[in-house]
Amino acid sequence: MDAMIATPKRFTIDEYHRLIELGFLTEGDRIELIRGELIQKTAKGTTHTFCTTRLCRQLNRLLGDQAVIRGQDPITLPNYSEPEPDVVIARGRDESYLAHHPYPENILLVVEISDSTLAYDQTTKLGLYAEAGISNYWIVNLNAYQLERYSQPYQNIQGEFNYLTKQISLANQSVAIPGFEDALLDLSRIFPMSAISE
Repeated sequence: MDAMIATPKRFTIDEYHRLIELGFLTEGDRIELIRGELIQKTAKGTTHTFCTTRLCRQLNRLLGDQAVIRGQDPITLPNYSEPEPDVVIARGRDESYLAHHPYPENILLVVEISDSTLAYDQTTKLGLYAEAGISNYWIVNLNAYQLERYSQPYQNIQGEFNYLTKQISLANQSVAIPGFEDALLDLSRIFPMSAISE
């Protein structure tokens, strides 16, 4: 008798939205769709929340109405994925995303704030965003107190997706915001000051 092999159920974006509409998934479930699978999101600590709030505030201050700043809201990717990055800068106005979440072509920057999820954000999430053609991906690395900036997504000969360029910026430096090169983000306003001054 042949052994049965269990395979996980993979969902399309439409099926995932239907589960939400029917109430099978709620905000409290802390689930995101990654490559067709329902993935439980990690609970966020106080430092993570602090940095997310500070980053959104600084981006809003620097960019105003020039772009849409979204915090922990979904983006829709073609690889059966609807992740909820910590911060996204999207083109257009808030009303642009009444009918749908931002698509890759709408997105100027995706940011993940990482402590316990660092390895996942540097591998799974990085490959996911590169495959979708997200031009700029940042990881706010709370473990090393530095910003990792990835750009130029590509696919290698083995079919894996990655970024050609990786730049490291320290917590006391300033960086240009993609698409707004005159807008400089002071990273010391993002990271908790107590750790920077130590």
